[in-house]
Amino acid sequence: MKPTHYCSLLTFLLILASCSQPQNFDVLIKNGQIVDGSGKPSYIGDVGINADTIAAVGDLGDATGTQEIDASGMAVAPGFINMLSWATESLIEDGRSMADIKQGVTLEVFGEGWSMGPLNESMKKEEQESQGDITYDIEWNTLNEYLEYLTNKGISPNIASFVGATTLRINTVGYENRAPTPQELDTMKLMVKQAMEEGAMGVGSSLIYAPAFYSSTEELIELCKVAAKYDGMYISHMRSEGSRLLESLDELIQIADKAGIRAEIYHLKQSGKENWSKFDDVVAKVDSANAAGLHITADMYNYVAGATGLDASMPPWVQEGGYDKWAERLQDPAIRKKVKEEMSKPTDEWESLMQAAGDPSKILLVGFKADSLKYLTGKTLKEVAEMRGTSPEETAMDLVVQDGSRVGTIYFLMSEENVKKQIALPWMSFGSDAGSPATEGVFLKSSTHPRTYGNFARLLGKYVRDEQVISLEEAVYKLAKLPAANLKIEKRGSLIEGNYADVVVFNPKTITDKATFEDPHQYSEGMQHVFVNGTQVLKDGEHTEAMPGRVVRGPGYKKK
Repeated sequence: MKPTHYCSLLTFLLILASCSQPQNFDVLIKNGQIVDGSGKPSYIGDVGINADTIAAVGDLGDATGTQEIDASGMAVAPGFINMLSWATESLIEDGRSMADIKQGVTLEVFGEGWSMGPLNESMKKEEQESQGDITYDIEWNTLNEYLEYLTNKGISPNIASFVGATTLRINTVGYENRAPTPQELDTMKLMVKQAMEEGAMGVGSSLIYAPAFYSSTEELIELCKVAAKYDGMYISHMRSEGSRLLESLDELIQIADKAGIRAEIYHLKQSGKENWSKFDDVVAKVDSANAAGLHITADMYNYVAGATGLDASMPPWVQEGGYDKWAERLQDPAIRKKVKEEMSKPTDEWESLMQAAGDPSKILLVGFKADSLKYLTGKTLKEVAEMRGTSPEETAMDLVVQDGSRVGTIYFLMSEENVKKQIALPWMSFGSDAGSPATEGVFLKSSTHPRTYGNFARLLGKYVRDEQVISLEEAVYKLAKLPAANLKIEKRGSLIEGNYADVVVFNPKTITDKATFEDPHQYSEGMQHVFVNGTQVLKDGEHTEAMPGRVVRGPGYKKK
């Protein structure tokens, strides 16, 4: 045999030997129902993970893993994206993100109007003074510094954030009811530019609350034009979700059109029984805008009640200047009389959640700052008013003054039928509009909305398995790939080779939310394993204490 022939044969044998050797992965998840996030039918297969990356998906044959998980009878899916997270403080207190990790959330997205930067010194002082059960030093100024502060501290999920239009306004204009000067607007636009280049997802607004309420459509368009240059998104708690819902949606569509930006509606709803019939008109407007070439989407939580504060029951004018001025005015008899009158009658001038709820028995008090008032936690505004012998309106004003806060409040507003119809919309994703606490320690000092512990499991249990509103495949698409695509996030949201290994394994037959309005501090059940960037943070339903969370940056990010 000639040497060249011998070398060729040897090479062939080596290749043949290497091909016959089974692949080995750091982690091998075997025999699971692969729900890859695409929306396509699921199938039985395997997922191989190496380091922080999905290395292979499909029938991996005789592959082995340094760690192997038999996922027989389980669904294997990409990690879920919480499009509206308020885990900004709970992650400072407890980086494990217990409530959301136990539901499979691997990315928390912040920034509903308020973002944790950019902050000036007076804002930092105000924030420090307004802290309630959770206290911490504010060691950052910019939004990026806050995000890096969290990851340096150690957190289990990934995090991302919009820059808040409210934060920008307070930073420049303060709490005044006026338009920004040209110089102030230029400063706000420069702040958007900096945030986008540092990786913000876009601009977020929350327009029912003072001082955001004072922002004009034109002001928001100017801010969004800057974000659009970086392919960011505009996301908004619209000016009204009730009596002026359709007009507020028109404003969002106008901003998207004039700024040339993708836009999303935060927690879409039709608040108040008299507005439940507007569902079809909302869908028609969004579909028409999308058909015309815009990109309008929405997110939601899967409950008939929302949660905010008693500020949402009072006119914005009385809140001008911030909490101290607000509380001072509420102690003036003449002003109290006027506020009571405005609180007690329907209006199109501002968004009154007291009117939308329809009755003070549908307003639940859940978040007090003052220890002396915590005994009222879980009572309705009607019950507290009767205890005190004052009207619901006067009681609400008194509580705001006495508590030194806006008082965390749950409002029962929506129709169950509309919740189901929204879930089925093709452009709908999901957000908890809540923190991610634990059922222990400081978190038990206050109550919360059950969505805090159950929003994502409730979708998969109640609405997918039990009521079959949408399929499992569609639900995972809306929990993962759709929001990742809307945010222009790369390498997340799907189980495909080369993506980051954010992977969840759950039992579709048992996953369920346990939290109730009466007893909200209860973890969901059925989530077995969760990996974030290839590191296991939930094993057999228990947290591993691992903190592999990273900052996920938007499409405008410019690495320094």
